[in-house]
Amino acid sequence: MTAPDPLTAEVLRHALVVAAEEASIVVVRSAYSTFIVEGSDASAAVLDAQGRLVAQSVATTLMNSMALRTALPELLRDIPAERMREGEVYAMNDAYRGGVHTNDLLVFRPVWASGRPRYFAATMIHVSDLGGLSAGGMAPLATDIFLEGLQLPPVRLATRDGLDPAIEAVLRANSRTPDKVIGDVRALVAGTAVAAARLDRLLAEYGEAGLAAGVEAYLDHAESRTRAAVAELPEGRFEAAYPIDDDGFDLDRSHTVRVAVEISGGAVRLDFAGTGPQVPAAINASASQSLAAAVFAVRCFLDPTIPMNEGCLRALDIRLPEGSLLNARPPHPCGGRFVPIYAAMEAVFQALSTALPERAIAPSGILQPFSVAAVGPPYWIHLSYDFGGVGARRGLDGPDATGVHFGVGRNSVPQVEPVESRCPLVVESVETIDGSGGAGRDRGGRGTRTVFRFLADCHVSTRGDRLRLPPPGREGGLPGRAGGFFKRHLDGRLERLPSKAGNVRFAAGEAFVVETSGGGGLGPPAAG
Repeated sequence: MTAPDPLTAEVLRHALVVAAEEASIVVVRSAYSTFIVEGSDASAAVLDAQGRLVAQSVATTLMNSMALRTALPELLRDIPAERMREGEVYAMNDAYRGGVHTNDLLVFRPVWASGRPRYFAATMIHVSDLGGLSAGGMAPLATDIFLEGLQLPPVRLATRDGLDPAIEAVLRANSRTPDKVIGDVRALVAGTAVAAARLDRLLAEYGEAGLAAGVEAYLDHAESRTRAAVAELPEGRFEAAYPIDDDGFDLDRSHTVRVAVEISGGAVRLDFAGTGPQVPAAINASASQSLAAAVFAVRCFLDPTIPMNEGCLRALDIRLPEGSLLNARPPHPCGGRFVPIYAAMEAVFQALSTALPERAIAPSGILQPFSVAAVGPPYWIHLSYDFGGVGARRGLDGPDATGVHFGVGRNSVPQVEPVESRCPLVVESVETIDGSGGAGRDRGGRGTRTVFRFLADCHVSTRGDRLRLPPPGREGGLPGRAGGFFKRHLDGRLERLPSKAGNVRFAAGEAFVVETSGGGGLGPPAAG
């Protein structure tokens, strides 16, 4: 293959990203779930038949693109390309084979050239509900994967004639909100159709060889830029660890994620040996999610304009011990994946802050997810979260209420009015908490407080961390204020809920209070 000229190469790069971007927009505009429609929480990517990540939409999170990238080879292992037919679409959610957790559906559509699949258009969202202990995919006290909801191996989801009736029936039978789930699934399929159409147009314009050459040039471009950026980092070995509050059962026992970061010769090795073993509780992660955490953490210390595709990954060697909190095996639950992967991310941050003290960052408050759902049919579900304060950075106070995150952004927190119109609740207040950021030469970002007043009986499930062990300061900075989940009774009494609680009953008129943790301070506070 002959590499395209620089102008053509640049046009192709943007065209591939736009194909994924348009797919994600279609998913958001076609979905049924409030969380997707109002929070724009949809991901889309373009991959090739080798399972390599070619491009992703601007809104696509690393959590999701790494899942799509890791899952596609598993799909092709069960359903080889030669068995696929044009117009078919496939789906899966198996956490142990690249997926995230049961509510995240991964959808793939082959794009054909010369009579066989050459590329795949992929979309992914968290559908409203696929069973499990708690509505909306929140099962904070699950002890195995079976309690988290329906597991879907690689299956044919649709043909030219529409959704496969048998798969649609299975999805409906395992959801508290079947119409919303099927609406979301149709949106995912529609997104892949749009991205596939854009790829077909590129194949027609540039030819199969021309597009393939453009893809290879794009990946090589990302690799060369990544290696050049890594070469600017100090070489050496840097170690760090970060604790997890608890597993939801033994509240006096914390768990630890450890990492050794080795930088040498334009490459980075991240070895998570020594991380705690998997446990029968919802604080484990699948390998794809831990991969995403490690990639994100390293990229935060590199040029942010480097494209995210397979080329970037070539410069990173990430080792995740099998059977650990970061690479769980069946039947250990993976729904609480963000707890260990945010600890992994923080451990990498702290290791690289030692390597690059002029760019150090203190630990941060993270997102605190929760679900609110009807106690019985007809079901309504509200899935959401809010963010803690970011740790202070060298010479800069930490931003308030944004969290350091690689899964979702602040703009994905649904607006108040749509939530109130779809669910029997009132959002009484949303505010930052004064003084919650850790003091220091540079102050940690502030956390938030949100108050929900319920107009009907409901169940609340929570899944938080850094609430018992708040984000510590760095280099003499003070820790941030710990957040928490609370129940305000009708008499005004405030009761603290566990950070990981399932199906807590609230009566109409009672309030649910969500407080997020502040970020840690950096450097000793000024005297006086």
